[in-house]
Amino acid sequence: MKKLSVVLLACVSVISAAAVSAYADPVDEKLIIDGTEIVTRAKAPEGHPFDELLSGWLFREAETRATQADSFANPGMLSVERGEEIWNTVDGSMGKSCASCHNDASETMKGVGAHFPKWDAKAKKPFNIELKINDCRTENMGAEPYKFDDEDQKALTTYIKHQSLGMPLQIDLAQGEMQSWWDKGKELYYTRTGQLDFSCASCHEKSLGKFIRADHLSQGQANGFPTYRFNTGGMVSLHNRFRGCIRDTRAEVPKAFSDELMALEVYVTWRGTGLSVETPSVRQ
Repeated sequence: MKKLSVVLLACVSVISAAAVSAYADPVDEKLIIDGTEIVTRAKAPEGHPFDELLSGWLFREAETRATQADSFANPGMLSVERGEEIWNTVDGSMGKSCASCHNDASETMKGVGAHFPKWDAKAKKPFNIELKINDCRTENMGAEPYKFDDEDQKALTTYIKHQSLGMPLQIDLAQGEMQSWWDKGKELYYTRTGQLDFSCASCHEKSLGKFIRADHLSQGQANGFPTYRFNTGGMVSLHNRFRGCIRDTRAEVPKAFSDELMALEVYVTWRGTGLSVETPSVRQ
């Protein structure tokens, strides 16, 4: 009996140690990219469930954090370079490139990525960067719109958002009907779905810091998207991540840029108000 008690005690100790290691507190480090200090901690806006907002970078392993901090090592910068090529490439029946209208992106696109989604009066819905790109291609360039997650779509989105590196997220909910879309996005964020009966909040609030698969759960901020993920070996868009999470709850997956996911993007972007744009961030 004494021997059994010792064995049981040892097992409990191992399980307890594993449980402790399964959690991760955010690191106390600064993120500086090309001389720009990135705001990875910010005071939450009024009505937010957290008091302090935390970038997902703070929950990553040391190697991943170092990769993002070094633009030469960050594989997402290849997407930025490709995006710059697309920006300057003529396409469509009107013989225009993005640069034909917007000139130098480092000047004209600075701050743009920090303030989307925005209300589009013509479409009567919020537009994210991807939808705005497609609108410009069809209306101003006479070019075909990109299909969802086309590599060029992700590259151009990454390039545009990268021009706002270090700038704080701040979307305008007073535009059009943005507030009602925020309300819908909040409702979706807390709605349990699928066979697993999970909501976004199940992971990114109630299980914050827990170890899941090969990663620790963060607050699920959107300020680094599109992001480079090692597990896929490429760039991942925000709606791709939304759909992947919903798929993992074993629920019916909405189409990209559907009203449901656009509302969710409005709400999730607001949840990161004050955090810096990190695009392209690096995650596991």
